[in-house]
Amino acid sequence: MSWNPGMTPANPDDVGMDSIETVIVPRARDLGSFKVRRALPAPQRQMVGPFIFFDQVGPAEFISGQGVDVRPHPHIGLATVTYLYRGEFQHRDSLGTDQLILPGAVNWMVAGQGVTHSERTSEQTRLQPHSLLGIQTWVALPERQEEVAASFEHHGKEYLPIIEDAGVHMRLILGRAYGETAPASVFSDMFYADVTLQPGALLPLPDDHEDRGLYVVGGSVCIAGQEFGEAQMMVFRPGDRITLLAGSQGARIVILGGETLNGPRYVWWNFVSSSKERIEEAKEQWRQARWGEGLFDLPPDDRAEHIFLPD
Repeated sequence: MSWNPGMTPANPDDVGMDSIETVIVPRARDLGSFKVRRALPAPQRQMVGPFIFFDQVGPAEFISGQGVDVRPHPHIGLATVTYLYRGEFQHRDSLGTDQLILPGAVNWMVAGQGVTHSERTSEQTRLQPHSLLGIQTWVALPERQEEVAASFEHHGKEYLPIIEDAGVHMRLILGRAYGETAPASVFSDMFYADVTLQPGALLPLPDDHEDRGLYVVGGSVCIAGQEFGEAQMMVFRPGDRITLLAGSQGARIVILGGETLNGPRYVWWNFVSSSKERIEEAKEQWRQARWGEGLFDLPPDDRAEHIFLPD
């Protein structure tokens, strides 16, 4: 479909640099076999809408026999979003889910009161050289939903809305934007989309969401006469009309945002909550490792090991 009538692209140079509230250059973390770039939380910005964690995973290249092994670990008070450009993950969780995610699909796991999951490269993929590139985000839950029961949804790429216009191809991963709604069951108003822009293409950001940001996965975009390249996140002033211009090589970007929460969230390790006491309780229950007797259990098919509570 094309843009809805209210979203005609404007001139990217018609806004000033003050429309860009924050520019974030992610810090890189080496996890041994691959690196991640973490854009959120950042010193200058904890969240964009409800998005409180944003990691670019890879790009990474693996030889035969190698892969990713993220051992079982816990979450509370959030929902995790996994979206891949290249490669795959085998997701297993304490709900009994065993789901392979491939590029263009979405895994949406709601931790709520507590869940445990692992992410590993499948045995089949390890048989040959392979690569990995993707984005993992956490969405902080509204306070009234922080204690919901854990759940999991997988939506194949064929079920995610596609939005196209001159030089623009977009897959809506979560929430609503440009008259379309993604299938995952979210708890607050948000948008999250994978966008490919041809050189010189224009993209107007949704103007009906409170908070809006973008992350450049590859290529570059121009806003207010400035060019922003790979691995940069921009967060925009609410209410301003923002249009992006793709650079000379085009761009692959993520756009995200939505309704802000009613206050900041405490973040410790893999736990997010509006309550420090709730985080302390989760820490103690994971430390005790009394699987199935409290907040946490281990995935039925991945019980041999787990990540210990940090010191």
